[in-house]
Amino acid sequence: MNSERAFVGSDPPEWSVWVSVADRRRRSGHGAVRASPTRHVRSPGATIRGVRIDHLDHLVLTVADLDATVAFYTGVLGMEAVEFGGGRRALVFGPSKINLHRAGQEFEPKARRPTPGSADVCLITLDPLEQVQRELAEAGVAVEQGPVGRTGARGPLRSVYLRDPDGNLVEISNEV
Repeated sequence: MNSERAFVGSDPPEWSVWVSVADRRRRSGHGAVRASPTRHVRSPGATIRGVRIDHLDHLVLTVADLDATVAFYTGVLGMEAVEFGGGRRALVFGPSKINLHRAGQEFEPKARRPTPGSADVCLITLDPLEQVQRELAEAGVAVEQGPVGRTGARGPLRSVYLRDPDGNLVEISNEV
């Protein structure tokens, strides 16, 4: 981990936002910060206790129809479908993955109540939201809300909301 860090942002004085120098170099012209495991948001005097989680590797969606889900996420959101572990299916994008479980045929261990349509996820895009909205309209996907301002893990977002085939809420955002 790069120990060279600098203060950034205009957060209230009771909060400190620290990013690695490498993060600062990765900032794009419009202020978005690329993913980095060295960014921390912490109140003054806070200490780290317990396990230190670095990042999310994958999440699992329980779905009613694997083929419909794969078609939506690959055809509309540009993810790549992959197979692994003896025929299991997943969606890959950037450094992340969404594993897919068919409802009633989940891989063990599983969530206590795996249910299609119970997820609420935020996905970051580098494409302008206007372009995203045009492409969603061309694909016949309705935008439920947006663009609206939201707050993400690393700062302000501009987001649109839509539903996948199971009714999961999918937020597509630009970092601002």
